[in-house]
Amino acid sequence: MNKAKLKLTIIIPVFNEAKTVKQVIQRVWRQKQLISEIIVVDDGSTDGSQAILKALAKKGMIKLLLHQNNQGKGAAIKSALKMINDGYVLIQDADLEYDPVDYKKLIKPILEGKAKVVYGSRFTGEHRNMFFWHMLANKILTLLTNVLFDTTLSDMETCYKLLPAEFLKSINLRSKKFDFEPEVTAKILKAGIRIYEVPISYAGREYSEGKKISWLDGLSAFLTLFYYRFFN
Repeated sequence: MNKAKLKLTIIIPVFNEAKTVKQVIQRVWRQKQLISEIIVVDDGSTDGSQAILKALAKKGMIKLLLHQNNQGKGAAIKSALKMINDGYVLIQDADLEYDPVDYKKLIKPILEGKAKVVYGSRFTGEHRNMFFWHMLANKILTLLTNVLFDTTLSDMETCYKLLPAEFLKSINLRSKKFDFEPEVTAKILKAGIRIYEVPISYAGREYSEGKKISWLDGLSAFLTLFYYRFFN
């Protein structure tokens, strides 16, 4: 695939990220030579995030969608997908855990014709050490994915998932929250698509810095994987 023909849309779900969202969007904007558009979905923020995003939208840096109430990451992604017709989609969290500098690594296998879907692995790249229990939960969920779907992923729960927009729109996403990650992974693998992984950097944040995922999200991911393997 020719680089000039790769249309890349970045989707950024936002919920109460006033401390970091402007910096994240500025980092994404620095990669604008790789990007066709940036769609930000504010998912009912109450901390001033919306005012920041409206200012950035006025500057033409982003396309902005607003949810009146908090619905979840999956719901935000589904809203953004309604604005996209083709090309590739990459999800970017609104914190500072993932670095847009890694976009080039993710895009490279697509441009070289090696892959249709690319994941960025936090466990094979440089990273700031995360909580032990978070690491263990990630490892268990990834192992379960590998056992259920006969694959060898190292990081199923990664935010950096690069997928064809057409495929993402076709699979009838149901998840509204963080269970987006196991649902989309299960549907990719059930479609017979082998996921290509590349190492990315990762700087996990603390709960005091605004981290939101909890053990309940891990349980939901566990159940989601079983559901899409055996019942859907």
